[in-house]
Amino acid sequence: MTDTLASLVKEINDCRICAPHLPHTPRPVLRASTSATLCIVGQAPGTRVHRTGIPFNDPSGDRLRSWIAVDRETFYDQRRIAIVPMGFCFPGLNAKGADLPPRKECASTWRHRLFDLLPNIQLTLVVGAYAQHWHLNKNTRKSLTETVADWRDYLPEFLPLPHPSWRNNVWLKTNSWFESEVVPELRSRVAMIIGKRKPT
Repeated sequence: MTDTLASLVKEINDCRICAPHLPHTPRPVLRASTSATLCIVGQAPGTRVHRTGIPFNDPSGDRLRSWIAVDRETFYDQRRIAIVPMGFCFPGLNAKGADLPPRKECASTWRHRLFDLLPNIQLTLVVGAYAQHWHLNKNTRKSLTETVADWRDYLPEFLPLPHPSWRNNVWLKTNSWFESEVVPELRSRVAMIIGKRKPT
């Protein structure tokens, strides 16, 4: 049977593959539409996103929306912006209280099928190392910093970003070039793409 996006999203929402490995009932979180022109790929939902079912519904999302210069209404307009994390469910916390990595089963089960049904994506923002390793594959550099620093090499299809978490405050302070060089280009491209004008 040929997938439609609606049927595939329902299948993902009903997924329980990782249930034995999660500390909670699975609650997949994603937003997608065949008309979306921008895709945001993060790591996996955190605790607040798990509770609300709304992606990037936390301070990390506030920072990401600031980076791309869009308000919440635009950000959550799935007709324009798809949000497809590497893991659709909150993976739990490690002993130090940090989020565990996204479950690997998620990407291998759903990712290719889902992106086959997103034909209008012009730019994918790959946020953090997990997203970069999957989407950029062998083209990632030795570190996230090097990958983000070489952002021009991945255009026009991808733009690698650090995770907007508070845990990266030191990274952002140390790498001030990100906000002075990358963010203006990021905002320009996002504005063109979600405004339905093709980037040059």
